[in-house]
Amino acid sequence: MTTRQLHLNAFLMEAGHHEAAWRLPESEAGAGLDVRHYVRLAQIAEAARFDSIFFADGATVQGSGEFRIAGQLEPLTLLTAVAAATERIGLIATASTTYNDPYALARRFATVDHVSGGRAGWNIVTSATHEEAANFSLAERPLQATRYERADEFLQVAQKLWDSWADDAFVGDKERGRWGDPARIRSIDHEGRFFQVAGPLNVPRPPQGYPLLVQAGASEQGKAFAAKHAEAIFVAHQTLEQAQAFYTEIKGRAVAAGRDADHVLVLPGIVPIIGDTEAEATALARHLDDLRVPEYGLRQLAAFLEVDESELDLDAALPDHVVERTHREGFDSRSRLVIDLAQRESLTVRQLLGRLGGGRGHNVVIGTPVQVADVIETWFTQGAADGFNVMGAALPSGLEAFADTVVPILRERGLFRTEYEGTTLRDHYGLPRPANQLDLVGADVV
Repeated sequence: MTTRQLHLNAFLMEAGHHEAAWRLPESEAGAGLDVRHYVRLAQIAEAARFDSIFFADGATVQGSGEFRIAGQLEPLTLLTAVAAATERIGLIATASTTYNDPYALARRFATVDHVSGGRAGWNIVTSATHEEAANFSLAERPLQATRYERADEFLQVAQKLWDSWADDAFVGDKERGRWGDPARIRSIDHEGRFFQVAGPLNVPRPPQGYPLLVQAGASEQGKAFAAKHAEAIFVAHQTLEQAQAFYTEIKGRAVAAGRDADHVLVLPGIVPIIGDTEAEATALARHLDDLRVPEYGLRQLAAFLEVDESELDLDAALPDHVVERTHREGFDSRSRLVIDLAQRESLTVRQLLGRLGGGRGHNVVIGTPVQVADVIETWFTQGAADGFNVMGAALPSGLEAFADTVVPILRERGLFRTEYEGTTLRDHYGLPRPANQLDLVGADVV
């Protein structure tokens, strides 16, 4: 058995990641607004001993609501309900550094970590769309470089706030009437470009020190931020070669930033569509594809590429001006992935929409449990991944199929745990609890 163990995160999204999943007979069309649905999914993942579950988020309506659910439950609030119904699985939520305040968000994540007994994780995003900016009194979204500068300072402030309580600040001496040590609850007095925060936080230091820090952008700014801060990276790749190149690059960047490469875990997305036979899996994939509404996919593609829908001819290749554009302020890395896919396989827009319908550019693997496990093992052992962001095409059926048929194969091959060995999310990911920076330098923060 190899000593290196695969990490599995379940990316939970309403009725499933395929855009037509909600139309399947067995799907619940309103699942995305039902907390019981997410509790059930988390319990399925926990029974299979997944490291964690993950909720994406954005501060805007997605689309018009005509062809797919347009909203979602706020993930940190949702995680408190899931925490009460689970015991060990990690709980990761997305939150934006562009449209939040460090004090308030640090408090919420500290609370979730306490409520869950040390199972919280933060997927750090900078928010890419004009629509989100318009919901926060901004005429334009901030430039990508500015968003990442703010994110860097935002995270610094949050870490200082989590460290404002020493681990031994609580005394609990009933005889002397001394609840805590005030010298161990410190101000941070942060003065920066974007934030001025006195502190201390009004929640004790989280059980994990900091929630697990996750990042999901592959732009140049995103990779720089990840190399400096991220402990897990959710990323989309279409080919083994692309994944290997990213893996090598991000590990090298982390080392150059003075970090341990093994403390930066890369988890590409995988959308498994599983059948007892390859023919059954292909038939399920075809059925899902037949249920797609092209208008929805076209709107999504136009948003990625930052063009008007009228610029895209369904029965032609992507226009030259779209392909040749070198930078987008929004979904820069994802748009490049989509363009590379279209060019590599000489796809028309209509064909491209079919390829994106299953997972918005993530790798869709159609086959038997053994075939899916083979792909996972290959990427894991050939320098492309430390684990996977498992994205069920339909939920709960896709997650159940993966847990029931693929996970046992991974265990037989010595790649995945049979039981949890620790209690916190950091334990599951094999990551250390960070030292308290205020304790390292006394009362001063550097």
